[in-house]
Amino acid sequence: MPSTPRVRFAPAPSGWLHVGSVRTALFNWLHARANDGVAIFRIEDTDASRATEESMDSMHDAMAWLGLDWDEGVRAGGAYGPYRQSERKELHRAVARRLEEAGVLYRDERTAEELEAWRNERRAADLAPIVKRSTTPGPAGDDRTATLRLQLPEEGTITVTDLVRGDVTWDWSHESDPVLVRSNGDVTYPLANSVDDIAQGVTLVCRGEDLLSVTPRQVFLYDLLTRDGLIDDALAEVGLPAREPDWTRPTEFAHLSMIVGMDRKKLSKRHGSVSIQEFARKGFLPETIVNYLALLGWGPEDGRERLDRDELVAAFGFDRVSRSAAAFDTDKLTAFNGERIRDLDEDELADRLVPYLDGTYPPSNPDTEDDAPDHEGGPVADWEPLVSSPPSAEERATLRGLVPLVQERMQRLDEVQRYAPAFFVDELTLEPASVQKVLGKAGAADVLRAAHRELQALDDWTAEAIEGALRPLADELGIGFGKVAQPVRVAVTGSQVSPPLFESIELMPRQRVLDRIEAAIPVAEDAGAG
Repeated sequence: MPSTPRVRFAPAPSGWLHVGSVRTALFNWLHARANDGVAIFRIEDTDASRATEESMDSMHDAMAWLGLDWDEGVRAGGAYGPYRQSERKELHRAVARRLEEAGVLYRDERTAEELEAWRNERRAADLAPIVKRSTTPGPAGDDRTATLRLQLPEEGTITVTDLVRGDVTWDWSHESDPVLVRSNGDVTYPLANSVDDIAQGVTLVCRGEDLLSVTPRQVFLYDLLTRDGLIDDALAEVGLPAREPDWTRPTEFAHLSMIVGMDRKKLSKRHGSVSIQEFARKGFLPETIVNYLALLGWGPEDGRERLDRDELVAAFGFDRVSRSAAAFDTDKLTAFNGERIRDLDEDELADRLVPYLDGTYPPSNPDTEDDAPDHEGGPVADWEPLVSSPPSAEERATLRGLVPLVQERMQRLDEVQRYAPAFFVDELTLEPASVQKVLGKAGAADVLRAAHRELQALDDWTAEAIEGALRPLADELGIGFGKVAQPVRVAVTGSQVSPPLFESIELMPRQRVLDRIEAAIPVAEDAGAG
């Protein structure tokens, strides 16, 4: 056995990364880091009809955003590449040829339709539709194309020890012989996956419980591939790196329970966001996602919930991974995120907010459709970035001033898009609902005239001076201060919901504030008249 653990995360690039896949990646990464091991990021794109470059790139970007670094992989490089399965076809075919020559593969000439008809006949006769060599018709001798199946044992059992589930036993008579080579000559995922695991020295296979059922045939194939140096001869034939002398085959397995929604049903889009890219767009911190996903089915011995990356590595072990399904609680995740946002240094938070203002993550419109899976809506059509990329010195100063006004209010970074426009645009659009509810009330225009007069006369443009100028207006006009503050708030920020009023006004240029109040007076008059 190798002294250094080697694990792999091997997604198929056919979509966006689901949180379940990311948890699998995280547990592999934590195991490698906790045991001074090697973490491999391999792309399994044998199904060319579904694999896309966009998906592969997005997966790498998501891993980078989460801070999961890989020792070997498509972008990381390494001594045992290539790490993209489609670039290892020669090896897979060389192995398949050797397996066929060894007599452990056999031809199945049935078409998909014929095979389905056979299965239906078996079911009708109350027989299990298990494909075995003994139940497969022999060659017809008419040059028909055929798949190649791996001949598994027809009787007996196999037991595999799983780090999460303990000993798991399968009866060979219930296991169908898997197709390893398609009728067009391409190898299938089971063969390519097993070949690459062995060739790259993987010691532990950690994956979702949905793949538990393929484990017996995979272990059987592992043994065939390493018997008599079969895979080593194939590596030499195609010129790929030889295995290390102490590499055998994967000897440990860990199958993770599924992630479900709070209704205990399989987590899907109906529960909200399920892709990591969507969580990034919605303003979740990567450290929040990493921390929260680590707690789905695992927890440290001391019961803590708030752990940084180093603490997760130090505490992680498969002995504390649960067999039970883990419930994904979006509300808890959001509250978790808000806690971390409030703990950020103000300068760091300003940096984290930039992608939500410079167009990297534009706000979404839930009323529109988006081609990307798991997105609740496409970008707002007429939304313009509020800051440059990178922000100018003036924009950064404004953003830095905005941070203390919103930090305590935010649970997600994208919420800054609700508050920020008032501080960065020259021409402000007033929310129709706020105009109707606030500026349409009797006396709102008089409040704005009085506020304009007092603010124009101020010597000092500070929150204290602004408050000192506006509060007395309540007595002067014979109304409560709320009826003074709300019209001014709507006129200056465009909404009845904003950061603290006096500090917000201080952050804006005086003339911009005065111009907005002046422009809102006729709006209030019209709303009131209406």
